[in-house]
Amino acid sequence: MRLQNKVAVVTGASSGIGKAIAEMFVKEGAKVVFSDINPYKGKLPVGAIFQKADTSKDRDVKKLIDLAVKKFGGLDVLVNNAGVGLTAEVASMPDKVWDKVIAINLSGVFYGVRAASAYMKSKKIKGSIINMASILGQVGFRTAGAYCVSKGGVNQLTRASALELAPFGIRVNSIAPGFIETEMTKGIKNDKQANAAVVGATPLGHMGEPNDIAYAAVYLASEESKFVTGSILYVDGGWVAQ
Repeated sequence: MRLQNKVAVVTGASSGIGKAIAEMFVKEGAKVVFSDINPYKGKLPVGAIFQKADTSKDRDVKKLIDLAVKKFGGLDVLVNNAGVGLTAEVASMPDKVWDKVIAINLSGVFYGVRAASAYMKSKKIKGSIINMASILGQVGFRTAGAYCVSKGGVNQLTRASALELAPFGIRVNSIAPGFIETEMTKGIKNDKQANAAVVGATPLGHMGEPNDIAYAAVYLASEESKFVTGSILYVDGGWVAQ
């Protein structure tokens, strides 16, 4: 198993991409703290525990790291996946939309990188931190201004953190999904015109699945990627190649 004896924390793990990542980590041998602001539905797999957390709050993120250490004896991998996709045009965007998207999608990632790296440095753990970015951190998209900014910020935070943490053997990378079939994109999938536009703009001709991202996360969490840091791994059906 590719993650045998590793301990991981995955945020936003109750559904969609985060759930797929956390469950695949367990299958690959890791002990995993599943975290989300929403309850986990179903029975947790053996080797996992669940902790409710609001990643826009630094104290909640720190508690997740502490819980992993207490329950499983350490921390090798953090996946900063929790995010929201609120939409509004920039010219009329309410402050509450901007503030919530930035707080969760960007500040929450920062809190995770800070807390995980501090622990890893203190214990001399050559760990892996994986941040969830998006193709919209690279390209613009109408009504998604706050989201685009937050994910672009994640990419830059990833690069800067990777350089700072490389001397300690801690790797920091981002995964940038294209349009993936999840609860967040259900509205697009159910709208014939919107779905046709997204599929038509994706060179491979279809939306991705959560496991497409989970496979990428396993690679970045494993020793197979031991020489990879500061990278943005696009899993997008060819979207940003255009």
